[in-house]
Amino acid sequence: MIEKETMEKYAELVVKKGVNIQKGQALMINATLEGVDFTKLVVKKAYEAGAKEVHINWGDDDLTLWKFQYAPDEVLENVPEWRVKMLESFAKDGAALLSIHATNPDLLKDIDPQKVAKANKASAEALSEFRRYTMNDEIPWSVISIPTPGWAQKIFPDKSEEEAVKSLWEAIVKIVRVDQDDPIAAWDEHNEILRVARETLNDKTYTALHFKAPGTDLEVGLPENHIWHGGSAVSTKDIVFNPNMPTEEVFCAPHKYKVTGTVSSTKPLNYGGSLIDNFSLTFKDGKVVDFSAEEGEEALKHLLDIDEGARRLGEVALVPDESPVSQSGLIFYNTLFDENASCHFALGKAYPTNVEGGAKMDADELDKNGINDSLTHVDFMIGSAELDIDGILPDGSKEAVFRKGTWALDIK
Repeated sequence: MIEKETMEKYAELVVKKGVNIQKGQALMINATLEGVDFTKLVVKKAYEAGAKEVHINWGDDDLTLWKFQYAPDEVLENVPEWRVKMLESFAKDGAALLSIHATNPDLLKDIDPQKVAKANKASAEALSEFRRYTMNDEIPWSVISIPTPGWAQKIFPDKSEEEAVKSLWEAIVKIVRVDQDDPIAAWDEHNEILRVARETLNDKTYTALHFKAPGTDLEVGLPENHIWHGGSAVSTKDIVFNPNMPTEEVFCAPHKYKVTGTVSSTKPLNYGGSLIDNFSLTFKDGKVVDFSAEEGEEALKHLLDIDEGARRLGEVALVPDESPVSQSGLIFYNTLFDENASCHFALGKAYPTNVEGGAKMDADELDKNGINDSLTHVDFMIGSAELDIDGILPDGSKEAVFRKGTWALDIK
């Protein structure tokens, strides 16, 4: 474990910079029982900051696994109405949402991928209205992680459980800047760097980006009036928050009908407890028309078959190879961390806020603007120190955006 003082600094950072809880605002937390001590610190910090109520939805890997092993399919494919109404009631009240994500990457490796896919789809369908609150930034939300034994030993297989957890704590503390004297000030500085990066890209008004690396040759069109985001976000009630901690990305929505070529993954994807590794996707007119994977190909197929939008891109994100996550040299088997080590895409739903006025558009308007819709949104990593990216300007000319995995643009 780490010192309690360090955990308290992390908890305070999450409350003040992650969800940025306001006086009189409720907070809902998704947490694991293995992280009960840290979660209790977050609850205390939230109440001290003025939260009117803190509600916790507890989860546990063992309980999840046993449910998949023994419960009938009709239970796995049913999301109780009371749960949906509870989540929506907190969102309607303007509550902040914090997810403390720390699942064992191998949890469901022996479970039929089709069963997992059906459960994921049922959950996505039932919670589609609730998800609108986060994807449109109608409420502040944040995703963080803390070590659990199963996750830690996946990253450090040669260490004892205790040493693995300690090593993962040390890595996380450094990556989220809690090791600094004033983590909140450090995040202010970091958010400013990402603000400059996103504004630089917005000023460029590229029509497309061209990605080239071993196994990757992909042109990604961008919608007209697209907007790059990254770092801190602002809710519709003007609350500044950090959706992800860590975060090293600036991201946009690809045009759903203008993606052509092939892209190859550079890190494993943990999808619903199943690992998908060394996979490639081939796109034509924005849609995946071919795919392969050395590991988890069946799980990848089920992901792509969730709905029509699952075969199209919903996010393009740029992350320089010198990010603290990348420089740690670790593969985390956790998308929150691995996506911040590497440029990445997401299959599925796009953030409406990535196009001007998108948060107020209906489904038809979003489609006309090239913004993808889907029940799912799954990030996968494609960046490396060998990745080059060119930006295509409105006049058809090209310029270097990334060279050898890092910014070629002047980002200061």
